[in-house]
Amino acid sequence: MIFHARAGIALLITLMFVLVITVAIGYGLKTLNKTTQSVSASKMLYQSTAVVEDLLKILNTAPQIAQLRESNNTNAQQELYAFLSSAEIIPLKMQDLDLLITIKSARAKFNPNILAKNRQAVENLKVLVNDYGVASNYVDILQECMREYKVKNLYNNYASGLLDENPTLFADYIASKKQLKIINAYYKKEYNDEALQRIDFDALFYYSKDVNMAVDLNYATPEVWQLLLQTSAERARELSANAGGYDSIESLGLSDDEKKMLKRFKTSFYEPYLYVTVQINGQKNHAKIAFEYDIKKKKGSNFVFEI
Repeated sequence: MIFHARAGIALLITLMFVLVITVAIGYGLKTLNKTTQSVSASKMLYQSTAVVEDLLKILNTAPQIAQLRESNNTNAQQELYAFLSSAEIIPLKMQDLDLLITIKSARAKFNPNILAKNRQAVENLKVLVNDYGVASNYVDILQECMREYKVKNLYNNYASGLLDENPTLFADYIASKKQLKIINAYYKKEYNDEALQRIDFDALFYYSKDVNMAVDLNYATPEVWQLLLQTSAERARELSANAGGYDSIESLGLSDDEKKMLKRFKTSFYEPYLYVTVQINGQKNHAKIAFEYDIKKKKGSNFVFEI
């Protein structure tokens, strides 16, 4: 009963948050339209920038987010889950623009760059890709693009021709979905193997330079559970479906072997980081913006603009 009451309060708070977003962004775009009457593509860039600036201001100042920021350890996990469950998708209509804002946990997926520091992660990912018919060499190729974390005398010791064929490819760490697509295209050509398309990398990977980030088990996707525990897809879906109320290892209902495996990874039951995406559709142009928001530090990072 207590959790349902808190969820109801969180829903009301979320509705107020949506209202704040609507008013603030609407005002910002109205002001912007008075000063940007140039080519539509340039206008879209200005509008996208304005939307991000307004969103950051809202996230920094809205009482609804402040409550999440100030929650004590006992209530924080439940309040964050209730908020994200009800504020996941926010559609808005602003003048000549259609906006679709999504807010999710930024710690629901696995950072592939952890492979450079965690041998168990390498082994587990090889098991996972093998389950989908992909050669374990694929994981070795991923590691070639993590030079920042390697010993200096190993920087140029590459097992494949990936960087020979793509000399301009960023190889300090895996930084984006676009970069992964290039790596995947090389693997498909080199091994004449289409099995990679069976893996949902969008549900598996979150790209960050921070190799110390934890996975929040209350939001972990089935693909991530499958990787962490070396378990079946069915078992992974079960663990993901029961998420939201996890607050301890005991609450997960894991076997002894699963517990041992999980301890080899950095995990958590509360990570106050949001992943915000904004899809902007105009009459002639479109834009997509994504960024991570640190609730505690009131700071945005990992910005991606696609126009």
